Amino acid sequence: MYKKTILDNGLRILSIPQKEVKTAAIFVLVKTGSRYETKDISGISHFLEHMFFKGTEKMKKPRDVAEFLDKVGGSFNAFTGEEVTGYYAKTDYSHFDLAIEWVSDIFLNSKFPAKELEKERGVIIEEINMYNDNPMMHIDQVWKEVLYGDQPAGWDIAGTKETVSSITRNDLKKYINDRYKAKNIVICVAGNYDEKEVLGRLKEIFSVVSNGTLLNKGVVIEQQSAPAVKLCYRKVDQTNLVLGVRSYNIFDERKYALNVMSVFLGGMMSSRLFEKVREKMGAAYYIRTSNDNDTDVGTFSAASGVDNSKVIQVIEAILKEFSRLKKEKVGEEELRKAKDYIKGKTLMGFESIEAKITFCGGQELLTDKIIPIEEVLQKIEDVTPDAIQSVAKDIFRPERLNLALIGPFKDRKMFEEKLII
Repeated sequence: MYKKTILDNGLRILSIPQKEVKTAAIFVLVKTGSRYETKDISGISHFLEHMFFKGTEKMKKPRDVAEFLDKVGGSFNAFTGEEVTGYYAKTDYSHFDLAIEWVSDIFLNSKFPAKELEKERGVIIEEINMYNDNPMMHIDQVWKEVLYGDQPAGWDIAGTKETVSSITRNDLKKYINDRYKAKNIVICVAGNYDEKEVLGRLKEIFSVVSNGTLLNKGVVIEQQSAPAVKLCYRKVDQTNLVLGVRSYNIFDERKYALNVMSVFLGGMMSSRLFEKVREKMGAAYYIRTSNDNDTDVGTFSAASGVDNSKVIQVIEAILKEFSRLKKEKVGEEELRKAKDYIKGKTLMGFESIEAKITFCGGQELLTDKIIPIEEVLQKIEDVTPDAIQSVAKDIFRPERLNLALIGPFKDRKMFEEKLII
């Protein structure tokens, strides 16, 4: 499916040719993000991502950076997460040379002009305001805060208005020097391209990336002996909430059982919680479950936007389903449906070159190995009712319960009293 090449400086290149498509994409992934920051520069990973679009020697202005691929209908962007930062471009196959040129130029030759730096502070602060003003978006940050508090795992990826206002150009340069090392970088190309030609070009371009000692992120402190609640008071018509537990990291094989559980519990329109909360109770437009696994921590949660008058009933309904998973084994028919759902969605998704890049590149960057999709699907197929019940008994315990909530409520105690399982 893919070819892996390691350059002399340690940088890795993954090549995933797909001749039957008419497009090609390149992603440059860096093993860094908000989890690698200190409090005084919280948000610097995200700030830096923005500044890569502000000009190079060749593309001198932000407009030049945008027009370079706009003129051929290409798509391009970047993203910052807790453990991964990425830069990517996609074009039709006849213009893939431009995609490579664009990504490599902003990644290696960005100038970070002082004037643009000052303007971008305002842009990022408005991005922070946008997320904070949208409860459906902001609830994810409140969820992180109730779990991890004042440590990198609990901080906003975008930082705070105060830190964004104080980050300097020298801070950005130092952060690049500390984190953007060759061994921390995976380049993924996929789609319709000449593999020999593209690999040769990438080797030549990215061999200049420096190597050196890598800085590790701090250890996450998880101290919880009782259910926890964090309320964010807003005078709104709908309450947004996340209710869940601490679970397993990305290396734990039990994550496959949680993936299956997440689907039949709240991952599809015929799932238990969708049927109960939306169809029967009429209490929410959306409700979903998630199994999230980082390299060192994990969570399993249910999220929903709820009628203010039915918040307690929805919380009770979610907890009842959590408890049910401990007491009753899932039936074979429901289990079969969840497994086939995962398989179908995965294979349909894999028709896109972006999905292949994300699947292979993410694994290589975070775990240093790639489990083939066939093996992943087999691990899903091997999940049993006993395995699901076992993980349910392990994670659904009172001392692991956490509730994040944005809505017109100030009495935390009324919610703490309901966190019984």
